[in-house]
Amino acid sequence: TKKNYKIGDEVFMLLTLTDSKEKLPVAGRVVWITPSGAQGNRNAGIGVQFSELDNGATRNKIETQLAGALKSDRQTHTM
Repeated sequence: TKKNYKIGDEVFMLLTLTDSKEKLPVAGRVVWITPSGAQGNRNAGIGVQFSELDNGATRNKIETQLAGALKSDRQTHTM
């Protein structure tokens, strides 16, 4: 992202998961920031803690997809 965020900022995103055309609305707060030029060649970006407004439905969809990805050799940016 090129936008500057601060820890605690409220964000709203529309996520599209792999193999899906559905856009999932997600509200949350910034909980970590990786700035440009971070050590270890890490990609710049933010970590978002999802709001519980959807009772975890979006989180469950993402975790279901990640379950398969965890068995692959592809690098992820999850905690």
